[in-house]
Amino acid sequence: MPELPEVETVARDLRPRLAGAEIAGARVAWARTLRTHDPDGFATAVTGRIIDAVGRRAKLLVVELSGGLAMTIHLKMTGQLFVVSSAAPADPYVRFVLELADGRELRFRDIRKFGRVGLYERDAATGDLVVERGGVGVFAGTGPEPLDPAFGIRDFRRRLRSRRGRLKPLLLDQTFLAGVGNIYADEALWAARLHPLRPASSLRPADEKRLYDEVRRVLGEAVERRGSSVDDYTAPDGDGSMQERLRVYQRTGEPCPRCGRRIRRIVVGARSTHFCSWCQRLRAAERTGAAAILRSISGGEPARRGPRWSDLAAGDGAAGLTPADASRARSERTRQAAATRRAATRRAMTPGDEV
Repeated sequence: MPELPEVETVARDLRPRLAGAEIAGARVAWARTLRTHDPDGFATAVTGRIIDAVGRRAKLLVVELSGGLAMTIHLKMTGQLFVVSSAAPADPYVRFVLELADGRELRFRDIRKFGRVGLYERDAATGDLVVERGGVGVFAGTGPEPLDPAFGIRDFRRRLRSRRGRLKPLLLDQTFLAGVGNIYADEALWAARLHPLRPASSLRPADEKRLYDEVRRVLGEAVERRGSSVDDYTAPDGDGSMQERLRVYQRTGEPCPRCGRRIRRIVVGARSTHFCSWCQRLRAAERTGAAAILRSISGGEPARRGPRWSDLAAGDGAAGLTPADASRARSERTRQAAATRRAATRRAMTPGDEV
C-alpha cells in the first residue's frame, strides 16, 4: 500500500485544489468505506464546512475542516483520489465522493474496497484527533515522523535500543516509526548494509547512525520523486518515478547494484523482503535463530539450463525458463498491468475534467 512518500505526494497535489473549498455534500457508494459514520450522518456532518488544509500523518491523509473537524483517508492497496468536474463520467470503482460547492468533486476510487474514510473532532486541549471528546487520539499509538526535523539521531537511538525484534518487522511497525512500509524498509536496509533479520539489539552506534541516515535519505528522495508507482498508486498530478531508482525491492534474481551478486527474497511476517546476502550479511550466531525464515530464500545462483526463454518463440511456456527468468517476467507483466490500469483510469476522465 502507499507509504509515506506516496501519501505525502497525494496531500501536496490535493492541497492547492482543495484548500478554501466549501463542501456541498457527500455520497457513499460503499458504506464500509466510512470508518466512523453512516453515510447520512457523514454527509450531514461535513456539509457547509470549509476545507482549511490538506496534510498527512503516517500513511493517512488528513483533511482539516472548519469547525474543528478533520477527515482522514487511508488509501490502503488500491485507493486513488482525483478532483474532477461533477460532470465527469461515472466510475463503478468510486466508493466515496465529496461534493464541492463550485461544481467539482473529490472522488475516492478504490477497486479492492480496502480504503477507509474517517471523520474526527480535533481535541482543543491536546490537538489530537478523537472520535469523542476525552477519547483516545487516532494517532496516539503512532510513532514519530522520520522526516520531522525535530526527530534526531538521539531520538532514533533511544527508540531502537528499547526494542529487541528484527530490523525489517521493526521498521514496518507504525508504533516505532510512522509511514515506513515494505518498499522503503527494504531500500533503507540495503543502503545501510544491514540484514533484514538482524536483531535491533545487535546494532553498534555506527550501524544505528547509518540506518537513521538511510531511512531519512530514501524517504526524502522518494518524496522528491513523487513516490513509487509499482502497483496501483498514482496521485492527482500523475505517477511517481521512484520505482526507477529502487535498488532491491521487487528485483529478485537481478544483480546487486553494489556487488553484482543476485538479489534474494525471503518472507518475513507475510511480507516479501528483498536484500543482498553478501552486502547485508547476517552473523553466524544470528543465522541459527533465523533458519526457518531463511529456508524460504529465493533468487540464488542460476541453475544449469538451456537457451533463454526470451530466445525461443514459445515465450512463457518455453523450455529453459528458469525460476529467475519467470520471476522477472511476472514482475514486468505486473508493472505493465498496473501502469495500464492507472492510464485507463485517467483516460476515463474526459479532457479538462481533472482540475
